[in-house]
Amino acid sequence: MSFRTDETANNNESYKIDKDQGCRLCPRSCGACRMAGEKGVCLADGEIRIARAALHMWEEPCISGRTGSGAVFFSGCPLHCVYCQNREIASGKGWVISQDRLSEIFLELQAKKAVNINLVTPTHYTPQIVSAICRAREMGLSVPVVYNCSGYESVDTLRMLDGSIDIYLTDFKYPDSEGARRYSNAPDYPEKAMEALGEMVRQCPAPEFSGNRNAKDEDELLMTRGVIVRHLLLPGRVKQACETVRRVYEKFGSHVFFSLMNQFTPVSSLQEKYPEIARRVTEREYERWLNYVIDAGVEQAFIQEGGTAEESFIPSFEGEGVLKYV
Repeated sequence: MSFRTDETANNNESYKIDKDQGCRLCPRSCGACRMAGEKGVCLADGEIRIARAALHMWEEPCISGRTGSGAVFFSGCPLHCVYCQNREIASGKGWVISQDRLSEIFLELQAKKAVNINLVTPTHYTPQIVSAICRAREMGLSVPVVYNCSGYESVDTLRMLDGSIDIYLTDFKYPDSEGARRYSNAPDYPEKAMEALGEMVRQCPAPEFSGNRNAKDEDELLMTRGVIVRHLLLPGRVKQACETVRRVYEKFGSHVFFSLMNQFTPVSSLQEKYPEIARRVTEREYERWLNYVIDAGVEQAFIQEGGTAEESFIPSFEGEGVLKYV
């Protein structure tokens, strides 16, 4: 899957996909001819599939705000982590929509008072998304656009997004190739994620916010531009979580915000092959990690408190907001 430029609008190039070229959008570089109907490692072909488009309250406070983030959940995923919480859509569940319909969905979410458009697992639809954002902005889209991804990204693909994305909300899952291989079959994840993060920071080098920085309520302060790096603490991997923060903070410092997550919820399938992570993270594990982060001097970080692992952050994927009814 390669790209040719047909026109330029709003400093963004409108990309078309050549049908006779294999897909190289993500670091898997699987070469599937998706536009000819083949499915890539992401389990997506050439059509856009989404599973939900609705207001979402369960992101970081500066992303969800008071009224919610306009989350568009795309079907398929290039990474396929063994502990994935959204496996039903990562495996392809979703409804086919047109590129024009995607633009309409962005505008509909804005009309519902979404504080941003939140593209969840968007990597394998990047060319269509770029064009849909451009069209939506021509039609009045004015809220920031969030690229919510696994961190396993190609720098070339991210460069296509330059000027289209306001906020990068990215995972940094593994600092070690062994963990990346075992849980995501991606031993090159640490290298690719660091390269991708560098490109994200190049595009959005300084966090910017609207609202009162001294506000008592966190959801009164909305990020309008910047990079948030998420790390989900896995059971028994405090050392690796500390190493993730160390590497990212030493390289990018105050250019990024951290989101330090303890909400890992084990799925039943882990018990047989991955028993070491077939449990929840303990309070002691999370406390050890937070103490390291504080000692390291990190000041820009979101943390999770209380029983977040017992809460449901997973919405229903039954097509809400996807199809247009007339």
